[in-house]
Amino acid sequence: MALVANSRTAFAARVSSKARNVRVMAASRPLWMPGAEVPGHLKGELAGDFGFDPLGLAKDPEALRWYQQAELVHARTAMTAAAGILIPGILTKIGVLNVPEWYDAGKVSCEQTGIPLSALLAVQLFLCGFVESKRWQDFRKPGSQAEPGSFLGFEGAFKGAENGYPGGPFDPMGMTRESPEKTKDLKLKEIKNGRLAMLACLGFAAQHAATGKGPIDNLLDHLAAPLKTTFVDNVSV
Repeated sequence: MALVANSRTAFAARVSSKARNVRVMAASRPLWMPGAEVPGHLKGELAGDFGFDPLGLAKDPEALRWYQQAELVHARTAMTAAAGILIPGILTKIGVLNVPEWYDAGKVSCEQTGIPLSALLAVQLFLCGFVESKRWQDFRKPGSQAEPGSFLGFEGAFKGAENGYPGGPFDPMGMTRESPEKTKDLKLKEIKNGRLAMLACLGFAAQHAATGKGPIDNLLDHLAAPLKTTFVDNVSV
């Protein structure tokens, strides 16, 4: 009985020590919610790691590595899309440009250029497929796409510091070459803005579904009547 009691006490002490270590680590880094318990597999080493993984999707290290790259690509795509929606919309409103809203852009392009949608999709799928295949190969074997003979003599441009951060021509201002601290800060800013952009693009789609308008028109309508033009007013009962 004494042996069993001692074993239970030792086990409880180990669990308590582990819990204290998690709390101490959590207190020393920013979290998605103050006081939240940090999953053991999220150690704060990745850009934008705020200890949020309620479903435990990233327990497998290889899955975590893939999710990080997938989020990074979607974040960059969303930032490009958000800029492509907002900037032309603003410039059209002030009279500098005259372009359609994002949801009509494809149709208008086909009508004005005579190029069928199927041709546009074929070219897009080919180009995106090529880039994604290169990215996948580099993910499986980091640095492989910079090996001699991997891309018609241009492979030197694909040599980056690490997976997902190619550098070279993709960093023309050399911002990531200043210092490790500066690079770490830029990575954090990029993923924060990317997550915001992903939510923004989802919001743009929801706004169009609810109002049939773009984000600039929605903002102007709200500013014109802030108490009468809100999210609640757009929800059909």
